[in-house]
Amino acid sequence: MSLFSLSKRKPLTPGEKRSLKWGLLFISPWLFGFITYELYPLGASFYYSLTRYDLIRPPVFLGAQNYIELFTTDPNFPQVLINTLYYVGFGIPLGIAFAFLVANLLNQKIVGRTFFRGVIYMPAIVPAVASAMVWQFLMNVQFGAINGVLRSMELPIIPFLSSPSWSKPSLILVLIWTQGAAVVIFLAALQDVPRSLYEAASLDGASSWQKMVNVTVPMVSPIILFNLITGFVAGFQEFTIPWLLTQGGPMNSTEFLLVFLYRSAFINFRMGKASAVAWVILIIIVIFTALMFRSSAKWVYYGGEE
Repeated sequence: MSLFSLSKRKPLTPGEKRSLKWGLLFISPWLFGFITYELYPLGASFYYSLTRYDLIRPPVFLGAQNYIELFTTDPNFPQVLINTLYYVGFGIPLGIAFAFLVANLLNQKIVGRTFFRGVIYMPAIVPAVASAMVWQFLMNVQFGAINGVLRSMELPIIPFLSSPSWSKPSLILVLIWTQGAAVVIFLAALQDVPRSLYEAASLDGASSWQKMVNVTVPMVSPIILFNLITGFVAGFQEFTIPWLLTQGGPMNSTEFLLVFLYRSAFINFRMGKASAVAWVILIIIVIFTALMFRSSAKWVYYGGEE
């Protein structure tokens, strides 16, 4: 529709005006919540990202100085970016692959399938604080259960959370352990794959691996894309488990973007810098999501769409 046709649009009739008024009235609670709790905080955070603000004194406008500081003079921010990209780049694909393989196993007719499905999903509903306490006990160097078993077998202990080279892999292990929700989503998708496709593949002499590669993966590829995108979004915003287990250490090896934001805002009271970090996280998430959608045309199958 052209601008000319829009300008020539007929005025609303009394009935249409009444319907519009009642429609706006009914959605006014949602509009109020959206403006108050979404739109205003978004705009306020962008404004504060352009200021020096410590919650006590009024904000002082600095322009893009906070962003320039992050990428030029801040000695920790490059390491924070590397830590986050490492965690997301390795952890999320490994977690999704683990969830996909487990879902395939739980989709088979095995004894106790319902029980195992519940066990796999349970970590997804356990509070993050409880999960952190359990893993802190398991990975403790001196009193941890894992190192206790290794010590009893006269094997070298593993400094899971106290070594810079082990800290990020340890957090990725915790991330993989909490993929129960992705497993459930994959299970729902696998049960919708037509059995006739597997039967036709069997008649052609396809092996189990060929069935998975040529039938299962293409048919659930939209769900793989969904889990990857939601996983990347959650990974860039990971805070609770890293903070409770390591608080960014050792030697800043687990100082992720949201941990760095929290430290800037509530320990150093640099709200302007923290807001700038929040907008950097948003931009990174948007870029990653756009790249995922753009590349999905090459490998995601939508059932008859070209």
